[in-house]
Amino acid sequence: MNRQLLEQDFTEDQVKYREGSFGQTLAYVPGHVVIERLNQAFESLWSFEIAAHEVHADEVIVIGKLSAEGITKTQFGSSKITRNRETGEMVSLADDLKAATTDALKKCATLFGVGLHLYADKPAIQAADTEAKKVNGDVNHSGKGSNGNGRLTSKQHSFLLKLANEKGMTRKELNDKCVATYGAVIDFLTRQHASSLIENMLAQ
Repeated sequence: MNRQLLEQDFTEDQVKYREGSFGQTLAYVPGHVVIERLNQAFESLWSFEIAAHEVHADEVIVIGKLSAEGITKTQFGSSKITRNRETGEMVSLADDLKAATTDALKKCATLFGVGLHLYADKPAIQAADTEAKKVNGDVNHSGKGSNGNGRLTSKQHSFLLKLANEKGMTRKELNDKCVATYGAVIDFLTRQHASSLIENMLAQ
């Protein structure tokens, strides 16, 4: 077991963000990234199985077991059931179960130390400032010929949405702010404008 590799922080391009409950922005890593880390740390000598699963009205739940080097970790995983907006019928229960399985695998992996840094408490301002430097650093060092006039990067886009959520702004309010200041909604900001907006929102 390569414990150092298991607990190694994921790089910024591996970490994704999504909207959570109560306007929070949650950091996560995709399932294939976790699988790659497990393969590297255990030299592919690990196994995962579903011990049980349940289908409820609005969600599916699975219990997964991750085993490696004689050690087994067990965790729950869940996923909302995707339904057709018009008919209310299930779109694909199999896909929902797959999503819950991936969730269980990732949660089991955290018990081995994978991705624990994503759950570490950080002062909000310090974390935001550090992340902003990383995001805007990509603009200033984005490669030969980059002048900041191209479309904003995915990191800038994700970070702006995160900042908006933290400040209680809706997507429409953020777009209105972008249009009023830069003449375009967030999706069509330039890198330079996105960088300026990030600095502006952090200063507020």
